[in-house]
Amino acid sequence: MAKIDLSNISHTYNPKDLEPTYALNPFSMTWENGKRYAILGPSGCGKTTMLNIVSGLIKPTQGRILFDNEDVTNQKTETRNISQVFQFPVIYNTMSVYDNLAFPLKCRDFEKNKIEERVQSVSETLNLSSFLNMPARKLTADQKQLISLGRGLVREDVAAVLMDEPLTVIDPDLKFRLRRNLKEINEEYKTTLVYVTHDQNEAMTFADNIIVMDQGEIVQVGLPKDLFERPKTTFVGYFIGSPAMNLFETQLHTDNSVKINDTTIKTNTNLSKLKNNNIKLGIRSEFVKVAKEPASFVGINSIGLQRRGFRADRISEIQNIYRYLLQSNQNISQAVKSIEKEFSNSKEKKKILGFVEASERGIIKGYSSK
Repeated sequence: MAKIDLSNISHTYNPKDLEPTYALNPFSMTWENGKRYAILGPSGCGKTTMLNIVSGLIKPTQGRILFDNEDVTNQKTETRNISQVFQFPVIYNTMSVYDNLAFPLKCRDFEKNKIEERVQSVSETLNLSSFLNMPARKLTADQKQLISLGRGLVREDVAAVLMDEPLTVIDPDLKFRLRRNLKEINEEYKTTLVYVTHDQNEAMTFADNIIVMDQGEIVQVGLPKDLFERPKTTFVGYFIGSPAMNLFETQLHTDNSVKINDTTIKTNTNLSKLKNNNIKLGIRSEFVKVAKEPASFVGINSIGLQRRGFRADRISEIQNIYRYLLQSNQNISQAVKSIEKEFSNSKEKKKILGFVEASERGIIKGYSSK
């Protein structure tokens, strides 16, 4: 296990060209020891190139790779103490499943009892225990890929385990469980795991941090929640989330609002420093409530609150306060006074009442057909 620093890395496959095309544009980043990372992006964006540079299969055109502050840029793959799992199975067909899993340990002269312990542990994690004595060639394609994955995980002393779309040939029903198992392995052994994928669901459910790439550029790095709620580019907004973020062409109206045709929309962002008045507004469908006509209160966005980490009891409290505020047979001022008396003090209550009091143009009341 090691901290991995990538310093000013870039790479081109045609360095002798007058104007070379770069598969990876210059970047620097650090992979902390014991964390889970996902490199996410469409095919051809540079994900595998980055992985192969770290493992030593490719030497970068520019930059340095450091493992625990030691420069390994010019070291061969075998000296970097890296495990790498590829997209399709790489196994020894003439060996048994057991010998395939044990092979990395035998090559490093591990003691027999340690080999037995690690092979049994990994085979149980990957549901391979009943196949240990079978020839590897007799297994299905997804079982063979499990062997490849097991060989990558069997050593506890590696600097990192690099996985290049390792679940591509795995049965869909098995994928979720395997991602959960990988997280358990990471939490138990503090093994640094780096997972390349073009599937956002795999990345979002696996990683502590996601590295989003597009056309050789790292466009954003962050927690899954941050990428979903605060994308830095329209590409990230559209690429992350299902359905994708809805993007609207708008015009700057004030320092904190934009206009779509004749409709003004307030934001929580200070827009005064923007140099261009043409702004794209991104809206997630998960944060939208469809109301009656005329407009009325129909509930709160509980899904959005769950994504932001709100507990069920807090969501219920917010719902109850708004329902009382907007659907009781009182005007807003009367409802606020009643809420102050009848609801216990909490951060949610304080924030909602503060919002109501600060609303210069009032708020929507519940609609009744009576």
